[in-house]
This record gives sequence, C-alpha cells and structure tokens, in this order.
Amino acid sequence: MPFDFKKEYKEFYMPKGKPEIVAVPAMNYIAVRGKGNPNEEDGEYKKSIELLYGIAYTIKMSKKGDHKIEGYFDYVVPPLEGFWWQEGVDGIDYSHKENFQWISAIRLPDFVTRSDFEWAIEEATRKKKMDFSKVEFLTVEEGLCVQCMHTGSYDDEPATVSMMHEFIESQGYALDITDKRLHHEIYLSDARKVAPEKLKTVIRHPIRKKV
Repeated sequence: MPFDFKKEYKEFYMPKGKPEIVAVPAMNYIAVRGKGNPNEEDGEYKKSIELLYGIAYTIKMSKKGDHKIEGYFDYVVPPLEGFWWQEGVDGIDYSHKENFQWISAIRLPDFVTRSDFEWAIEEATRKKKMDFSKVEFLTVEEGLCVQCMHTGSYDDEPATVSMMHEFIESQGYALDITDKRLHHEIYLSDARKVAPEKLKTVIRHPIRKKV
C-alpha cells in the first residue's frame, strides 16, 4: 500500500471537530504565491493549483523514469493546503475575497531534495509545455498551533475559528498570527465533488503561551 500522510500523521491531518493544541514540525512544500478571489473562474488561484499538481505528480511518477530519487517510496500525493492573509486586516474578512493573499501548497515527502524539486520543474516544463517558474520549494515550521476539523462551507469557517480562539484563551494561550505565521487550511475534500455542507477542512492557527 502506498504511504498515506493523512493516515500516518493523523495528528496533523485528521483532528477532531473540537479544538486541540499541536506542535507542528518543519515540513517542505511545493508552493505558489498569489492574490485574489479563489473562486474566480480561470483565476490565479485555480491556475496555481494546476501548477502544484503538475509538479506533485511529476515527482510521484519519477519512479517510472530515469531520474531516481534517493530514498523514494510510493506514496499518496498529500492534500492541497493554503496559507491565507489580507493586508491590514486582523484575521480574515470573508466578505472581501478579492483581497486575499495566499500561498497554495502541497507537502513534499522528506526524501525530496531541492535538486529533485528543480529536476521536476524542468521535467514538467518540458513535458507539459507550461511555465512552472512560479512554483517554489518552501519550508515551513509552524510550531505551536491550535487546530480543528471544520465541516461545512468555507464561508462558515468563522464559527469554527471563534471556537478555536475561545479554547486557546481558556488554556492560557494567545493567538500569534504574524506576517510569518499564517491562517492555514488543509483541504481534505474535493470542492468540485462534495456538497458544501460536507466539506472537511483542517483549520490551523499559530499560538503562543501568554506571558
């Protein structure tokens, strides 16, 4: 059976429907930065996802080609993730999606080095005849966070976020969103195939101990 990050690291991908505190180690990602409304048809966000999956599957399928990645094992491509913010806004204003800035990301297995990533960019560019220059190798160490499984529409996230913030207050923590530590979502459902009320999204916010 291929290695499945969601099943092997349930503490990061399958939290309960109530807030919990977790320490998240450094992880490497394929990432694309952009801005604008993610729902825009043919918009920047949807194009970024196409770029991410182009590289993710080039790396996954490298086992069938000449480029052999040291330590490679077969795996399920991890879920799509997103880091989100809006300039000059404390938190997220869901009524102004056009002001979103984001980093779309897919986790890389630890065996993928920066040189393997660069090979994948060249290979995908050659094979798919697309421009992958926006795709970057990104390392994120989130550290101490609060997270919760949100079930339902993305527009209903504020209720879950509010519950998370009440929880950390009760536990002696404070929210620690900065320009380096961001609102983070992990998408466990395909929004094209799943009804909005059944979408499953991990929401994660950075926190710090109150002084």
